[in-house]
Amino acid sequence: MLRLAGAARLPDLRRRIAWSSVVAGGLVTGYVTLFVVAMVHTTYDTWGALLVAPALMAIGTPILARVAAANPEPNVFKLLVLAMGLKLFCAFPRYLMAFVLYGGAADAKMYHQRGTELSRYLDQVGLFSGDFHYDLGMKVAGTGFVIIVTGVVYAITGPTLVGGFLVFSWLGFWGLLLFWRALQIAFPEADARRYAKLVFFLPSLLFWPSSIGKDAWMMFCLGLTTYGVARLLDRRFGALVCIAVGSLGTAMVRPHVTVLTGAGLTVAYVLRKRPQQVSALGPLRTILTVAVLGAMVMLMLQQVSTFFGTSGTGGDAVNQVLSETSRRTSQGSSVINAPPADDTGPAVSMNPARLPMAVVSVLFRPFPFEASNIQNLIQSVECFVLLVLYIRDWPRLRQLPRLFLKRSYIAFCVVYTLLFCWAFSSINNMGILSRERVQVMPLALVLLAVPRPEGSAPAPRRRSRPPLWRVQPGQWRERAASAPPHELPVRVGGPDSPPRPWGDPR
Repeated sequence: MLRLAGAARLPDLRRRIAWSSVVAGGLVTGYVTLFVVAMVHTTYDTWGALLVAPALMAIGTPILARVAAANPEPNVFKLLVLAMGLKLFCAFPRYLMAFVLYGGAADAKMYHQRGTELSRYLDQVGLFSGDFHYDLGMKVAGTGFVIIVTGVVYAITGPTLVGGFLVFSWLGFWGLLLFWRALQIAFPEADARRYAKLVFFLPSLLFWPSSIGKDAWMMFCLGLTTYGVARLLDRRFGALVCIAVGSLGTAMVRPHVTVLTGAGLTVAYVLRKRPQQVSALGPLRTILTVAVLGAMVMLMLQQVSTFFGTSGTGGDAVNQVLSETSRRTSQGSSVINAPPADDTGPAVSMNPARLPMAVVSVLFRPFPFEASNIQNLIQSVECFVLLVLYIRDWPRLRQLPRLFLKRSYIAFCVVYTLLFCWAFSSINNMGILSRERVQVMPLALVLLAVPRPEGSAPAPRRRSRPPLWRVQPGQWRERAASAPPHELPVRVGGPDSPPRPWGDPR
């Protein structure tokens, strides 16, 4: 009897315990076990990541929920959480590439060591004391600024190498999110769903800005700048603050990229759609804003000249910068377009006629037949897929000349992309080019989100006629209802049958 009673209560117990609770309990148990094992067998450089990862997810998830709640797209929250989780996960292969495949021969190792020293100093004096006398041994702009950012991160999380990868990767995710929001604000008729899938899940954007270094920081600041540009073009509050903070962040690391964004912003602002009712001070305000933007671009050109150690800001200085970039990147096994050994002249050309080749080289190289190792081969596959997408979406791209004048955000994206391709086509190393390219891909992918022109949308796929032998639901019931009533045969010769007439042969 007891056995029968226990068997009867078992289904009730199973109904009370949901399978999701079982899975959650298993995950928590496994995570705690992994945490204990990692603490015993590894240092804080490794097991610290097990503390950082859940903290980043806990901070980011409520923010994503708020963004998704204000978004008209369906199932946005799941998409954003998946994107953030995948971006954090990509920090691990990026770490393995830097410290296992390349044996630590990466900039991230230097940033980690110098950031650890700075964090210990900040722990001694206090992060918010304001009394800092720390000698970096180098100028702040460029590498020194990334060391400071790493030191501040480590002062909060503790000096953990893998945890640092996670924090910078998380920072890069918010940059991608800001790019996506900028498209929704400044170009609402665009295919935002398609753009989200491209910008959140493109392997290059997931992988390269997931390391301690300049790439993740630049991704965040470029996203913030672009978000501010979108708000400015749509006349929303807080645009200038976002542009100023984002531009300051990019200028401290790569001021030449700041010049490119400033040039794109100036063109977009001039082409910005004017309101129907313009005040008397409207034209004057526009002229003053364009003058301020132009002055900022010239100021940043001065900063670029100082950054690269060239004289002046004219064409000769730009050619010096590009030639020096070409010389520095013409090393290693992934070199492309290597100049002859006896060639001492400038390796780059400022001829605008070479701009189409520069666009193809920066956005779609390496080609599969140019790959010299597995990494280049994987990168070439992504580039080939992107090339096919751009060719296939030619009906979308044909609208760019019209949208360039109608939608100033498109003008910003096109100008920045062209200038970036022209400036970075001087890079002669495929590995460096693949890493640097992530600074232009979020804006170049906007062109694939342009809505299709009317009449060019692919026809909906017609379902093939099911085979005759396949029985459809309700088929027999309908046939039975439409068939004429079946007449029963007349019973003849039975006991109750009518009498057979005389002479009937039946």
